[in-house]
Amino acid sequence: MTQNAVEKTSVTMLGLGAMGTALARTWLAAGHPLTVWNRTPARAAALAAEGARVADSAAEAVAANTLVIVCLLDDSSVDEVLAGIDLADTDLVNLTTSTPAQARARAEWANERGARYLDGGIMAVPPMIGVPGAGSYVFYSGSRELFERHQETLGVPAGTTYVGMDAGFAALHDMALLSAMYGMFAGAAHAFALIHKEDIDPTSLAPMLADWLVAMAPAVHQTADHLRSGDYTKGVVSTLAMQVAGTPTFLRTAEQQGVSPELLSPYFELMRRRLAEGSGEEDLTGVINLLVH
Repeated sequence: MTQNAVEKTSVTMLGLGAMGTALARTWLAAGHPLTVWNRTPARAAALAAEGARVADSAAEAVAANTLVIVCLLDDSSVDEVLAGIDLADTDLVNLTTSTPAQARARAEWANERGARYLDGGIMAVPPMIGVPGAGSYVFYSGSRELFERHQETLGVPAGTTYVGMDAGFAALHDMALLSAMYGMFAGAAHAFALIHKEDIDPTSLAPMLADWLVAMAPAVHQTADHLRSGDYTKGVVSTLAMQVAGTPTFLRTAEQQGVSPELLSPYFELMRRRLAEGSGEEDLTGVINLLVH
């Protein structure tokens, strides 16, 4: 073992699903001593062959190293796996997908047990982990001191973005970005549905659609500026009134193409509601006000 490898932080990895295994492999490849545990022991065999130490129990794995990474199915799984385990003086980094409220409760739970806590939201799929230039990164929130202490190690599998001391902020950022992604997918699904019965090759539409979405993406900056300033009319080119006036054409087109409008109708209804409040000179930012209770 080289001196460089000896100096690298030892890591414990709990959970060897697709993401956990991808994370584990990158730490191994970078020379970090790694202890792993999984409820299904067979999943650890390949990593053992690559140099990982396989613990017989979660408790044994936690005791092996100060830095413990958890990547399990859900928050309930974290409860089940760590129940009764001594976490005193452990640096616990939880990469299990959770809600902001669950992350905050988990931080309190960890602190009560003497552990230092970071929550993480992974913005990647397993094939992106450890691949330079793939664009993968992880949101982290919770203890800033803990993040800074382990930032180099945490940055081995993917980039790191610290978003605040509130332990729920990583999950909140994760869900915000993924929610926008699903909205984009919904719009793309409607677009492809419109041409589905026509003599139009979807592969010819795809590059136009991708380019259009890229061109529209910078609009989020104006929305953010409107929310910060409270002035929803600043720099508006296409007003809410203009856009609401155009919505019937979208609905008629869907009807004529035999396509359900169910992906568009809820948003159009919010636009009409906002316009009814007398906000016609705004852009679409005011719809956000209707969504927040």
